[in-house]
Formats: sequence, C-alpha cells, structure tokens
Amino acid sequence: MNRTVVALLAGTGILLSPAIASAHISVASGPGFANTTQEIVFGVGHGCAGADTYAVRIEIPAGVTSVRPERSDFGKVSVEKNAAGDVTAVVWQKPDQELLEGDIGYYKLAVRFKVPNQPFSTLYFPTHQTCKASDGTISTTDWVGTPTSGAGVEPAPALNIVPARKAGWNKFMVPSAISDLSVYFGDAQIVWKGTAAYSPNPATMEMVKATSGVTELTELQANVEVWVKY
Repeated sequence: MNRTVVALLAGTGILLSPAIASAHISVASGPGFANTTQEIVFGVGHGCAGADTYAVRIEIPAGVTSVRPERSDFGKVSVEKNAAGDVTAVVWQKPDQELLEGDIGYYKLAVRFKVPNQPFSTLYFPTHQTCKASDGTISTTDWVGTPTSGAGVEPAPALNIVPARKAGWNKFMVPSAISDLSVYFGDAQIVWKGTAAYSPNPATMEMVKATSGVTELTELQANVEVWVKY
C-alpha cells in the first residue's frame, strides 16, 4: 500500500457517517459481522396506502441461529419454528387499541441472532407487512425481492455480512467477486489491493487519484487478499 496516501488519510481525520435507512422495511443497524452474535434492527419506514402498520412477519433464512427476538413497544412478539425447533419467522402484532389513525409512525423491530460465518455475502429476510386502516380495512405488502426477482417485487431487507474486524488495519481474503465495493466497505477508511485503493469517502479518493503510482480500485475478483483500515 502507498505510504503517502496512508499518511494523508491519517492527517485529515476523515470520518464516515453511517448510511441513512430507506423508507422501505430494511436493516437499519448496519452490516452483520460473520460468526458473531449481534442485535439486528429492522426499520419499518411507513405503513400501507395511508394506513398504520398492524403486524410484521420476518422470515429467518437458513444458517441464522440462536434467534432471540426483542420485545417492542410496537406490540407482542412471537416466533414460528420448524419440526427441528429452529426459528423460521418472527412476528410482531400491534394491539387494535394502539393503532394510529394514519400512516405517521416509524418502527424499529430488533432480533438478536448469530450471523452465519459467510463474510462478503448478503442475507435476505423476506418480510410481510400488514396494515389496518381506521375503518378496519386490511392491506398487506410483501417485501420479498432479491437481485434475481423480476420487476415490480418490493425488495426484502438485506443484511450485508462483513468479517469481524478491529480498529486499524485488517487483512481479509475475499472469497467471491465484488463489483460494488461500497456494499461491503461502506464504512472503511480505505481498502488496498496491491497498488490500487478504494475509499467510500470522495476526499480520500481524490488523494488516491492524485498520488503517483496508485490506481483506483473499482472491483475485486474472487480469492484475492486486501488490506482494509477502519
């Protein structure tokens, strides 16, 4: 890695802000850390066609273990299990008397679980949102889309899995090709592969482009080694 860019990066004190959650039902707590038990928060950005959210059912994908949903002011929580006793879905249900007159609420629903040991991959949590209007009308939105879904399918909440890391420099092996580096390195200060570098911070990238002997890192092939600073 180039010492000039490293020195400039350290001197600027550049800080990165976490991404802002979208208005859909999405993972609002940032990336998951491989082979680590952590709390994952799902943000419910809006209701359905002006109606308040009445219930949310989140499917738990295979490989996610030690699932423990957290109680919420939103409503009562329950789980669904398969024959082996594995949690396959978590459901939050709001009491009728606590329904809002319209779509004015933002809700956070949390689940604690062990993230699979699959760094540099993405897990999708198909989610089903039920809303209830003040006149009793029920409507449902299914957030189940993945990159292979057809057009018109609402996107499922996605958890990007990154390796466990420490502050400072970390060396990682990337098992699969990555075309969009911001997906897994969005909170990094800088990523190095040989003499090529990437940063989600525009100011840092300007330093990279202006430094002799350094090229811009735009993608990663499978089975390559990178150095990442957090």
